[in-house]
Amino acid sequence: MAWDDQRPTWDEYFLMLAKLAATRSTCLAFPVGAVIVKNKQVVATGYNGSPSGSAHCTAQGFCYPGLSSCDASKTLPSRAVHAEANAIAQAAKHGISTDGASIYVTLEPCLSCLKLIISAGIKEVFYETSFNSGEKALVRDSFINEGLVILKQVKLSESTAKRAASFLLFSTSVVSSDILHTS
Repeated sequence: MAWDDQRPTWDEYFLMLAKLAATRSTCLAFPVGAVIVKNKQVVATGYNGSPSGSAHCTAQGFCYPGLSSCDASKTLPSRAVHAEANAIAQAAKHGISTDGASIYVTLEPCLSCLKLIISAGIKEVFYETSFNSGEKALVRDSFINEGLVILKQVKLSESTAKRAASFLLFSTSVVSSDILHTS
């Protein structure tokens, strides 16, 4: 197999970066990662978790101490800042324009994040796992039909995922027939 045939597509590459960002998540319920891309360059990343400087859910057990799960309380809201919002906030914090950019996320954005994405000028959303259904999907679809944003579900091929895993597990700075020929 030729070397170029083993390279991930751009969509797979940026989705893998979003999945790596998700490993930094401090949310115990839904670890999510996001990567904002402009002209095939990463401009910001984000992952979900409590606001910067606040106690992490991983440290205190879910959103609040003593809960058995994030939805165990019907009155306390989630403390998490979503991955997409964190990525947009990071771009803003560092003076980076997101106008005309794309975002790759491991979970389809909720409606609040989708509205934020549209308002930030991000034109394309690539996601791995579906989230919205029912009436939420109707609202999402209205934004798509108005031409405000394009959504596309993307998946990693098994061969790309296996090859990426070998790159994560073994040094890539030495010539290795195992890494070069993994498919």
